[in-house]
Amino acid sequence: MTTQAWVLAARLPTLWAAIGPVVVGTALAVRDGVFRWDGFLVTLFAALCIQVGVNFANDVADAGRGVDNAARIGPTRAVATGLLTARQMWAGIAVAFGLAAVAGLYLTWLAGPWILVIGIASLLAALGYTNGPAPYGYHGLGELFVFVFFGLVATMGTRFVFDRTVPAAAWYAAVAMGALASAILIANNVRDVDNDRITGKRTLAVILGRGPARVLYAVVMAIPFLTVVVAVLAGAFPGWSLLALAAVPLAVPLIRVLATKTEGPALIGVLQGTARLQIVVAALLAVGLML
Repeated sequence: MTTQAWVLAARLPTLWAAIGPVVVGTALAVRDGVFRWDGFLVTLFAALCIQVGVNFANDVADAGRGVDNAARIGPTRAVATGLLTARQMWAGIAVAFGLAAVAGLYLTWLAGPWILVIGIASLLAALGYTNGPAPYGYHGLGELFVFVFFGLVATMGTRFVFDRTVPAAAWYAAVAMGALASAILIANNVRDVDNDRITGKRTLAVILGRGPARVLYAVVMAIPFLTVVVAVLAGAFPGWSLLALAAVPLAVPLIRVLATKTEGPALIGVLQGTARLQIVVAALLAVGLML
């Protein structure tokens, strides 16, 4: 049962948010002729460890603050339901971030001290999301930090690993990946908006209200596709990158469901679907960049 609890706490469906930026950043390296396997595999490992650590930290923090209560409509949380103790979860956080740090040291040797700076900033951001005296996830800043660290930093940092450069194409790719990562969090927070409001967790959805947050989700979901088009027109992406637009039919139903439904199962489906959309867009964009 303990193994199942750890798997539950890791929130496997959300791990696509860590994989997508690494896939796209690596595709840019392949396109530019600077790819190397160790850079890809170690960066992917570090990204997954950080994402798992963030999920563990969120689990223990929300349980401690009473956010994960019986009224919540999302998936089961490990600490709040007693599957794992807070002490066990903090040990898991230490292991996840410790492994990320080891991987980061290798990447620092490979790509220089800027990787160490990126790694430290990422770990501090991960811990500060729902923990500490002023967790930014409780003050409407979660989406911004996700955009920065799971979009800009993750994508451009991946590209930087291979030859210590960040070409213009990496900026466009980073915006696309960051928008999708933010959309995942918006979907999560719209689902939890009523319970978060009652428990004092002031997410962006709570601050804006359900209606405006739904509109924001639709806007943010459009940004990746618009970014790809702009990047192609600007000459930063090859024309084949428009393959990413094939994912638009997957985005439309998610926007429609979030705009019209309030039931738990439907909104959980939107959250999971948005995470899947990110990896589909990342895969299509990666193929387009390498053709």
